[in-house]
Amino acid sequence: MIDLKRIVLGPIETNVYIITNTETRESILVDPAERGKLLYENIENNGNKCVAVFLTHGHFDHITGLKSFNELAHVPVYAAREEGEVLKDARLNCSDEGFGTGAPMSIDVDHLLEDGDEIDVAGMHWKMILTPGHTKGSCCYYLESEKILLSGDTIFEGSVGRTDLPTGSMRELLTSINTKIKGLPDDVEIYPGHGGFTTIRDEKQYNMYFSWHGTNLPPDDI
Repeated sequence: MIDLKRIVLGPIETNVYIITNTETRESILVDPAERGKLLYENIENNGNKCVAVFLTHGHFDHITGLKSFNELAHVPVYAAREEGEVLKDARLNCSDEGFGTGAPMSIDVDHLLEDGDEIDVAGMHWKMILTPGHTKGSCCYYLESEKILLSGDTIFEGSVGRTDLPTGSMRELLTSINTKIKGLPDDVEIYPGHGGFTTIRDEKQYNMYFSWHGTNLPPDDI
């Protein structure tokens, strides 16, 4: 059985997720926005043990707590291979002066995943779906057995992530959604990087970005 907990942290109210296999008591931490020590204690004090960190993308508001968390947890970190440069470059991850905390960050990742890679961790079988657009290496993590999609900033309830920051592309984002996400089962639950939860069914009905396709894609400057 899976327990999914959301903790909202940081100046942009980032959704941090702790996903726990209640049988093995092993947890996965998703996008440690900040306060790594608090996140570590939250997992440990509930009798669980973190065994991995998943990053949906490299923006500062999703990685600020990683260093302090992993000084305590010492677990492998996963991200898409295409996001490796963003994680390492403070200008691209918007942690340099003028953005975010003003404390430039460079993150090394243990496992850089290819599109479609499958990950067996914490007794769960995940699939990484590369969804460029918000950043060039943005990705979603799909747990088919539980019909859970961790969408990062690719999809929000009724909207999508911004594409005006470094490596962003609206054309790529809409292509990602309409070729890789829209076809998932309607009852898949979407857990985004900000805001409320939703489902594939609701986004197909209410999210206008789910209706772009083929030659109907917009120019890349909207």
